[in-house]
Amino acid sequence: MEPITLYELNELVKETLELGMPGTYWVQAELSEVRVNNGHCYVEFVQKDRLGNGLVAKARGNIWRNLFAILKPTFERATGQLFTAGIKVLVEVSVSFHELYGYSLNVMDIDPSYTLGDMARKRQEILHQLQEEGVLELNKELDMPMLPKRIAVISSPTAAGYGDFSNQLANNQGGFYFHTELFPAIMQGDGVEQSILQALDIIYAREEEFDVVVIIRGGGATSDLTGFDTYPLAAAVAQFPLPIITGIGHERDDTVLDMVSHTRVKTPTAAAEFLIDRMQEVADELTDLSQRLYHGAATLLADSKECLLRLQTRIPTRAMQRINDHLLYLINVRHNISQAAILQVERKKQQFPLLKQHLLQLSMSIIEKKRFQLTLLQQKTADASPAKLLSRGYSITLKNGKVIKDASLLKPGDEIVTKLKRGEVSSIVK
Repeated sequence: MEPITLYELNELVKETLELGMPGTYWVQAELSEVRVNNGHCYVEFVQKDRLGNGLVAKARGNIWRNLFAILKPTFERATGQLFTAGIKVLVEVSVSFHELYGYSLNVMDIDPSYTLGDMARKRQEILHQLQEEGVLELNKELDMPMLPKRIAVISSPTAAGYGDFSNQLANNQGGFYFHTELFPAIMQGDGVEQSILQALDIIYAREEEFDVVVIIRGGGATSDLTGFDTYPLAAAVAQFPLPIITGIGHERDDTVLDMVSHTRVKTPTAAAEFLIDRMQEVADELTDLSQRLYHGAATLLADSKECLLRLQTRIPTRAMQRINDHLLYLINVRHNISQAAILQVERKKQQFPLLKQHLLQLSMSIIEKKRFQLTLLQQKTADASPAKLLSRGYSITLKNGKVIKDASLLKPGDEIVTKLKRGEVSSIVK
C-alpha cells in the first residue's frame, strides 16, 4: 500500500466522522474546564467513573461567540448557576474533526432543566446527609430570643443589601435600638463557602455577645447562589448555637443554607423587618400586660373599697356584740372567783382547829427541844468555867490581871499571882 501523509489521514477521519455522524446528539457530561476567548467559549467535557473519580471519557467542545452570547445568560437565569467548571450539563452537539486541531464537539444548545435536576439532586443529597447525622433541624429548634437586639451580620460591607438592612433597623417606627456588628464575607464567587465559615468561627468564639446571626446578600445575579449549596456550610449553619436568619436569595430561589437556617426571608430588608416585628410583638405584649395590670388593679381596688364599705357598716354592731360577749364573760369570771373564794374560806375554816392544834403541838415540841439543848449548853459552860478547873486541882497564873500561858514571856523581877481552888499566892520571878 502506498503511504499517505498525516494530513491525508486526518482528512479521511474527518470525512468518515462527518459521513457517519451527520446529525446532532444530546450528550450528558460534566464541565471540567471553561475558558472564554474573544467571545468564544472553549470547554472540556468529561465523564467520570461511577464507582470512583477517575475519567472514562473526555472531549473538547466549542460554543461559538454568537451562540454563546445567547446560551450563557439563558442557562444562568434558568438554573441560578454559573456556567462554570464542575457542573453537569445536557448539551446538543455535532461531531467535528479538524485536520490540525483534531476531534471536538460543537455545542448547538444546552438544556437547563438537566442541570437544575442535578443541582436539586445535590441539594437533596446534602439535606439527606444532614438528616442522617441528626443535625438538619437543630438550628430551627432553637428559641428565637424575645428581644433580638444584639445582631451579628455576615455580609459584604459594600453590598447595597447590607446598607438597606442597617437603614431599616436604624429608622424603625417603633424606635427600637439594635446593636449590629458586621463580619465581612465574600458573598459571590468561589470564596463564599470559606469566607462565611471563617465569619461563623469568629462569631462562635464570641457567642455570648450576640442574640442572632443574620446572613444577607443584597443584589447580584441568581447564578451566584451556588456557593450557598455546600455541605460544610450547611452543616455549620445547622449546628450553630445561635438562631440564624438568611436573606441571601430571591423569592423563587431556595438554597441549602435557607433550608437549614432558623428563619429564611427574601431580602436583607425583609430580615430587618422580621427583627423589628419581633421587637414590636414583645412591645405589644408588654403594652397589653400593662393595660391588663392597670384594669386588674382598678377592679381590685373597687372591689376592696366596696368590701370596706360593707365592713364599715358592720363594725359597730360587731363591736357591740363582742363587747357584750366579753362583758358577760367577765361577769361569769367574777362570779366564779367569788364562789371559789367563799369555798376556799369555808374550807380553811374547817381546817383551822386542826391546824391550830398541830401548830400548838409543833410549838411544844420545839420548846422542849430548845430547853434540852439549853440544859446541855449550860452543863458544858459550867464544865468549862475556871472555878470548875480550879476545883480539879488546876491553877491559873496571872500577871497584871492577864493569864500567862508562856513562861518565856516572864522576866526576873515580874510579880505574878497564882490562883488556886481556895486562895491565891503572890510571887516574884527570880
